[in-house]
Amino acid sequence: MKKVLIIGGAGFVGGYLSEILINNNFEVHSTCLPSEKIVNNKCISHSLDILDKTSVLELLNDIEPDIIYHLAAQSSVALSWKNPQLTIDVNIKGAINVLDALKESSKSDARIILIGSGEEYGYIREDACPILEDEAVNPGNIYALTKAFQSMAGKIYARAYNMDIIIVRAFNHIGAGQLPAFVVSDFCKQVAEIEKGLKSPEIFVGNLDARRDFTDVRDVVRAYMMLGEYGKTGELYNVGSGNSIAIKDILDIVVSHSTVDIRITVDKNKLRPSDIPVIEADISKIKSHTGWTPEIPIEMTIKSTLDYWRNNI
Repeated sequence: MKKVLIIGGAGFVGGYLSEILINNNFEVHSTCLPSEKIVNNKCISHSLDILDKTSVLELLNDIEPDIIYHLAAQSSVALSWKNPQLTIDVNIKGAINVLDALKESSKSDARIILIGSGEEYGYIREDACPILEDEAVNPGNIYALTKAFQSMAGKIYARAYNMDIIIVRAFNHIGAGQLPAFVVSDFCKQVAEIEKGLKSPEIFVGNLDARRDFTDVRDVVRAYMMLGEYGKTGELYNVGSGNSIAIKDILDIVVSHSTVDIRITVDKNKLRPSDIPVIEADISKIKSHTGWTPEIPIEMTIKSTLDYWRNNI
């Protein structure tokens, strides 16, 4: 039985990833901060602060995993504007600590999957969509900047130390249990609150014109698992749906499932200092190398997210 270590397993994606790995007969170890808790009791949980390299190295030597998924990150674009220092500490310093600790560990030949973001591509050329992995990165926000650094660091460590590193650029992933700091979950939470009479029948929104590539988190973690098994060392892979959709169209789907009439109001506090018009992935590479393809329609994902909030408010 292969051992897997999920670094940052208490988050939204970590829970789904641990579940699919356990269901596919991996021995799953998962880390969280002392203030967090791993929900899946079939995981072997460990407390870890990735800003403490010594602790990372000790844990790697103790577990000796075959595959590592590095999920630990400050992943909110909005928060990265408000707190760039935290984002840089976790996403850059933390990633270097993990890579350095793995290099020095007793199982330095373990495969590590570095989870980055489609946001790294940033302000792309007008004719660049769908975006291929060899497109030059041009980050448009602090979060994207830190993830672009992580990807570049991964390439350097792979070449310099012959490490088994796979780099992922994951585009927007959504689903039940996601924090309302992210747009689809935010819309669904607001609708659920309105339906329960907890707020006035008005949804506050940011930029509705931006187009993003959304994928159900269950499809995303299946891609991660398949990359762990079949991905090629040193390669970079896009993970997304391969299609972009306007935020306005997302909102229309959410509102169409509401049981009450709702007004839409633009909230200037939800507008970002800089927003990229279109982000859409070319996913032909991961399809070719692993056979993965997304399966869950966005309408189904939105409905499950809305139902989650209806049941948890």
